[in-house]
Amino acid sequence: MLRYIIRRLLWGIVLLFAVIVITFAIFYLLPNVNPAVLRAGRTPSVQVIKEIAHDLGIDKPVYVQFWLYLKRLILHFDLGYSYYSSASVKSLIFDRLPATISLTVGGVIIWMFFGVAVGIISAIKRRTLLDRATMGVSLAFVSAPAYWLGLVALFLFAGDIGKFPISIFHGAGSYTGLTNSPLNWLQSLLLPWFTLAATSAAIYARLVRGSLIDVMGEDYIRTARAKGLPERRVVFKHGLRSAITPVVTVLGLDTAILLGGAVLTESVFDIPGIGRLNYDAIQHSDFPIVQGTVLLAALFIVVANIVVDILYAYLDPRVRYT
Repeated sequence: MLRYIIRRLLWGIVLLFAVIVITFAIFYLLPNVNPAVLRAGRTPSVQVIKEIAHDLGIDKPVYVQFWLYLKRLILHFDLGYSYYSSASVKSLIFDRLPATISLTVGGVIIWMFFGVAVGIISAIKRRTLLDRATMGVSLAFVSAPAYWLGLVALFLFAGDIGKFPISIFHGAGSYTGLTNSPLNWLQSLLLPWFTLAATSAAIYARLVRGSLIDVMGEDYIRTARAKGLPERRVVFKHGLRSAITPVVTVLGLDTAILLGGAVLTESVFDIPGIGRLNYDAIQHSDFPIVQGTVLLAALFIVVANIVVDILYAYLDPRVRYT
């Protein structure tokens, strides 16, 4: 197992380096936007643009720029500075990260609870009216875009503008940090959590249902039943443990992607997270911020894949790594 983890870590480093190279090439070679002009503001003189370009280092050859960027990144985890605000990209990302983590953790807990529960019920009650109803509702939510669900939720249930206002559901732009007011933090994230969880819970419900139906037809399940074990123990201890394996794979990737920024959900509810930061950076052609958020998302995905592989060996005793 240890050799496998080390090997995966090395491949993860290679992948992150590839992401750095590709994003650098995209954001520094392809765009026609001059970062010095963005930093200079309105109607700058040619001399001012040249001085800013020299300060940013973009007047140097591309390979020199890349080497300096790579050296700052490895030695100091320096992601550069925003072209638009001149603020440190690292500080901007770390300031927005708590909001994204709050959104992600709450959404994952809700969609896992409802998705796994509905999937188990549908698998046990297969081909019944309950099964058809839950899968029909799941299909409807899977087909609905997250930004549309968010707008509908605000229109219907937001405490300030909703047609059927619910006081505990705060509207867009009301996000409050956990350390400032835990109650306001919870209420400001309830609608985003349920919106984010709606489509994902539907996907997980269908995934759990299909996987559990396959597992419940295995020989060892029939053996467990023949031994007289209670049906609940057969389902949860023997069936669900094997059926949950593909769910763990998808969960790891989904969580990593959300930690990299839930752009649509954060934009609809005006949550100051990584996704909203990335969206604003794209609007202003602020390439260092986009580059930093892409690298952060890649890091989360690499770590999530390694964690998922380790969990495989625990969830499924048949899995062995060498």
